[in-house]
Amino acid sequence: MTHSKKELMRRSLSAITVQIGKAGINEKVIKEIKRQLKDRELIRIKFAKTISSEKETYINEIIRKTNAKLIDLRGNVAIIFKKKG
Repeated sequence: MTHSKKELMRRSLSAITVQIGKAGINEKVIKEIKRQLKDRELIRIKFAKTISSEKETYINEIIRKTNAKLIDLRGNVAIIFKKKG
């Protein structure tokens, strides 16, 4: 079953949000993102405004370490998806 971007965007409204602050990301944050992706497939990641210049680097690292897919990036909120199974 394929998921359309529209369907994923609708689902993201109720998705769990992980907040990334000035400390950035570490293995603990990656582990939590993986756990939430396993439970829900789709999560929102909100970046603090103070690190907005680094968010693309963080997103790329998160995507690489979790094997997830970036669905959307608006402002300081990224939506990522990883199919269960």
